Amino acid sequence: MAKATYIQPSPKEWVEKFTFKIPINIRYSETDMSGHLNNVSHLIYFEQGRVDYFDALSIGDEVLHADAELMIVAADVACHYLEQVFFRDKLQLGVRIAHLGNSSMEFEYCLLNEDTERLVAAGRGTIVLVDKSTGRSAPIPESVKKAIMAFEKMEVVK
Repeated sequence: MAKATYIQPSPKEWVEKFTFKIPINIRYSETDMSGHLNNVSHLIYFEQGRVDYFDALSIGDEVLHADAELMIVAADVACHYLEQVFFRDKLQLGVRIAHLGNSSMEFEYCLLNEDTERLVAAGRGTIVLVDKSTGRSAPIPESVKKAIMAFEKMEVVK
C-alpha cells in the first residue's frame, strides 16, 4: 500500500492545518453488507467537500455554475483508508487547498470520526480549470486565487 506522504509533519499536525470542515452523515446506501462505509463513498464526500469549500469562499459560481466559462476537471484523486467506518458513525470532513498552480489546485482531505477524534481516511487530489469553449486549461481567476490565498493564509510565491 502506498504511503500517504502528504500527511506531514505528523498526522495530528496535518489535521490541524484544516480550517474548513463539514459534517458528513453516512447514508445507509453508502454502506456494504457488513455495515462498513463503501470505499467509493469517501470520494463522493471529497467532491461534496470541494463544492462546499468553494461555496463557503463565495467562489462557487465562478467555477461550478452551468453558465460559467470555466469548468473543473479532476486530474487525479487518491484516498488512504486508515480505519473502518460504519453506518451511523459521525464524521467530519476537512478540506484544504495545499497548493495553487496557474490553472490547477491541489486539495487535501481529512476524514475524522467525531466521537473518537481519530483520522479514519485521508485524501488528496488535483483539479484543473478548463475553458469550456476551447477545452484547454485556463488560469485560475485572480479573484478566486485571492480568496483561497486569504482563507488558507498562503504566501505569494514569486
